[in-house]
Amino acid sequence: MSLKDAERWNTRYDSEKRYNSYSSPRPLLVSNAHLLPTCGLAFDAAMGLGGNAQYLIERGLRVVGVDISWVAVRKAKSRLPALMAVLADLTEFHLPEATFDLIINFFYLQRDIWSIYKQALRPGGLLVIETMTQEMAKINPDTDPAYLLAPGELRAAFEDFKILYYQEGWQHSDGKHLRAVASLVARSPNNR
Repeated sequence: MSLKDAERWNTRYDSEKRYNSYSSPRPLLVSNAHLLPTCGLAFDAAMGLGGNAQYLIERGLRVVGVDISWVAVRKAKSRLPALMAVLADLTEFHLPEATFDLIINFFYLQRDIWSIYKQALRPGGLLVIETMTQEMAKINPDTDPAYLLAPGELRAAFEDFKILYYQEGWQHSDGKHLRAVASLVARSPNNR
């Protein structure tokens, strides 16, 4: 990502009311709460304003949240003192091997980070990813195709994991807007 991307997100997080909702974690996270660890270390990629991080902290996890937007990082950290908030570009970020019990990634697509996630999860760790698919181009043809998953792409990328939940389809993102998404909850192999 670039400084231009950071500035775009800073403007959104600073001015748009829909990005100022802090309290609601993603439904995929909540509906799979029974699978989430209640202690350990979690990584929240492109955490935004920290709604998911807050949910995990309240469940007993320590959370490292990374975002390129300094506005998002500042707002999240001011609300969540326990959050280990990091201002960084994920395209240049290093994750230590076998460190995290949980990695979550919502609406951020960087395919080359998937192999890093595999290495950064502890054996038996949980991965939760949800992001948009190519179906989005039907209602928003201006979306850069590089940021849209092909059918089955996410599932195939983690076929070496135990897939606990997988779905592709349309869902409401904020009660009003529909998004075409692929959703994955998967467990890292115990024998790596």
